[in-house]
Order: sequence, then C-alpha cells, then structure tokens
Amino acid sequence: ALSPKVKRRVGKYELGRTIGEGTFAKVRFAKNTETMEPVAIKILDKEKVQKLRLVEQIRREICTMKLIKHPNVVRLHEVMGSKARIFIVLEYITGGELFDTIYTNGRLKEEEARKYFQQLINAVDYCHSRGVYHRDLKLENLLLDAAGNLKVSDFGLSALTEQVKADGLLHTTCGTPNYVAPEVIEDRGYDGAAADIWSCGVILFILLAGFLPFEDENIIALYKKISEAQFTCPSWFSTGAKKLITRILDPNPATVSGIQLLNMVVEITKNNPF
Repeated sequence: ALSPKVKRRVGKYELGRTIGEGTFAKVRFAKNTETMEPVAIKILDKEKVQKLRLVEQIRREICTMKLIKHPNVVRLHEVMGSKARIFIVLEYITGGELFDTIYTNGRLKEEEARKYFQQLINAVDYCHSRGVYHRDLKLENLLLDAAGNLKVSDFGLSALTEQVKADGLLHTTCGTPNYVAPEVIEDRGYDGAAADIWSCGVILFILLAGFLPFEDENIIALYKKISEAQFTCPSWFSTGAKKLITRILDPNPATVSGIQLLNMVVEITKNNPF
C-alpha cells in the first residue's frame, strides 16, 4: 500500500480518497493540479474489462459520452489509460444522491418532485436524441449539485459498470429490478428509450410517494407485479400526477414507442399539469 504521504497522480490529476466502488471500477476524488478544480475519476481495471470483452464497447460509450454536454448530466472531461487501467475523469458533484434526500426526509412536495422530474426528462430527452441510453436509471444514479440541480450520473456507462454477467453479455435484469421495465424482464429485446422512460416513471412515483411502486421480497412475485403494472397511487397524488404515472407505467410498450412516450412526457412536464 502507498504511504499516505505519497500522492498518486494521473496526468494532471492528484488522486484522493475512494468515493465509490463497483464490480470492476472504483471512483476516486481527485484534483486538477492546474485549475485546482475537484473531479471524480472512475478507474476501470483493464484486465477485467478485457476478460469480459468490453474494451470496444467502453471505447464507444466514452466517445459518445464526450459529446454529451447537458446541465443535468454529469460531464465527462477526459479519458486516460495506463497499462493496467482506464481513467475516466468526470465532473465532481457535491450535493449527494437524491436517494439520500428521500431516505432522510421522506417524500417530496409536488412542485419539488416536478422540478427534479423535469430536469431528469430534459437530460434523458437530450441523450436519447443523441442515441445514448442509460439503461439503469434509479435514484442512486441521480446526484444533486451544490445549487440543488439534478445531475444524472453514469449516462451511457451504466450498462458497462454493473450489469455484465460472466458470459460477457448485457443482462439488464441484474440491474435494479424495482426500476426495470416489463419488456426488459421478459427478455424480449427492448427499446432503450421506452425502458428509460419507464424507470423515470418509477422515479417520479418514489419522489411523490416516498416508497417504490413495485416491491416484493420474492423476485418472481416482483416481476409479476411489474409486468402487470400492479401498483397503487397514494391518495395524496394529484390527478395530473396519477394520470402521468399511469401513462408511463403502461406494461404494454406496443401501445406507444419510446420516442412517442418521451415526446408526450416532455410536453406534459413543460405544461406543468401536475
């Protein structure tokens, strides 16, 4: 182990404490020594990435992510590599996860939930228009900056970080089951846009309710609830909110494409009917 006095450097960045850890990535706090700006550096283990045959996919996702510049998406500054690792330099967000806000304070007031939901939909809309899908939207991936604005993290990288099984294939179902759309569970090939929007609907429900729409200890029972969209809006939901959530959490994606659904949600959130 390095003695605490030795500061590890990657390019112009000085590495600090570890702030997150995933299957084959860890995230460390770092400082740009030229500008003194704080950043977060996601460090991927090349060997594990190669074992899972993900190098090409990671390269592709990173190229795409570099094009994404949106106020509600965590910025990807640059990417560096060493023999053993890939370093992805990201904007450092200080306000914590939206998850913690709900966990500590319970549900949000409708206008506050609406603000976050609009920011989320704007981010999702922007990324989808550039062909980038998140595939694992959940409260834990929604960060807040110092000003209290929403920042979606891991956009376009999420499929790489958590959900790769030993066979090297993407099985989104081992993401976070409570947020997953029915067509993803049923493994019948799915529209990335529609699946993301479904997760947004689940997120809106949680923001307004303070709990998940679909919950069950038993995973089979949970999947049944999701694929039949068995959920109940609490009595305090406004009519507009109920309507919107019911439209989004429609278990039959054939009735509406991801693009149509997104356009509809964008329209609705712009006009603030809930």
